[in-house]
Amino acid sequence: QVQLVESGGGLVQPGGSLRLSCAASGSIFSIYFMGWYRQAPGKQRELVAIISTGGNTNYANSVKGRFTISRDNTKNTVYLQMDSLKPEDTAVYYCNADLSPILGRGRGDYWGQGTQVTVSS
Repeated sequence: QVQLVESGGGLVQPGGSLRLSCAASGSIFSIYFMGWYRQAPGKQRELVAIISTGGNTNYANSVKGRFTISRDNTKNTVYLQMDSLKPEDTAVYYCNADLSPILGRGRGDYWGQGTQVTVSS
């Protein structure tokens, strides 16, 4: 069984920083892309940032220059460094991994449980 466990959310003032972490564990054969999505109240889930195994990244326009995604392939972990946070960044942030498990279903998307990020003074 594969699990993605996020940590690092919380309450921060505008202009502040937070770092999210997400560790994938279980019977994993290979992880391809890892990424972060977010969903604000009343809105659809949207892509924030994604990173390939080789380190290629892609960001939503709204976070370019403020957020940095990185990963440690030896730990099956992805990070999201969020700087210059704005109130509009408030959302539940979800970790996503495109991976192949050793057993069970083939390659597919796996999701974490979500972590709340609130930007408010």
